[in-house]
Amino acid sequence: MKRKKILFVCTGNTCRSPMAEMILRSQIKKRKIKWWDVSSCGVHAQTGDGLNANAAAVLAEAGIPVRASFVPRQLTQKLIENSVLVITMTEAHRQMLEDCGNVVCINKYCNGEVPDPYGAGIEIYRRTRDILSRACKNIIENYILKYEE
Repeated sequence: MKRKKILFVCTGNTCRSPMAEMILRSQIKKRKIKWWDVSSCGVHAQTGDGLNANAAAVLAEAGIPVRASFVPRQLTQKLIENSVLVITMTEAHRQMLEDCGNVVCINKYCNGEVPDPYGAGIEIYRRTRDILSRACKNIIENYILKYEE
């Protein structure tokens, strides 16, 4: 069976979208859901950077495996085409991509946009992680499991 892919999109691909990627990947693995893959990218990715240190710290606090080899990626048409669902962190990101297919804003799964924690303190990163964790749970229940039916 061919793997189905979900793509998270934010601005720089150093905080929100990689956090969402790693959280959803962890939840899929814990629930033993097969044939799904998760990735992330940014509309203005800084490809020389890595995962933001606060993002990595709050994921580790929650026991979510952090990919040490993570490198931010720039959004491409190919990434979109290879994904069954593209989830943006803001409505503005969704509007940029609305002609690209199956693109939704994460607010569909968490009742609001995910604030950009870049440059903020660790508490904001924790809040972002918790919002993303709830959203990922809803993505599994309201998209992945329904897609499987």
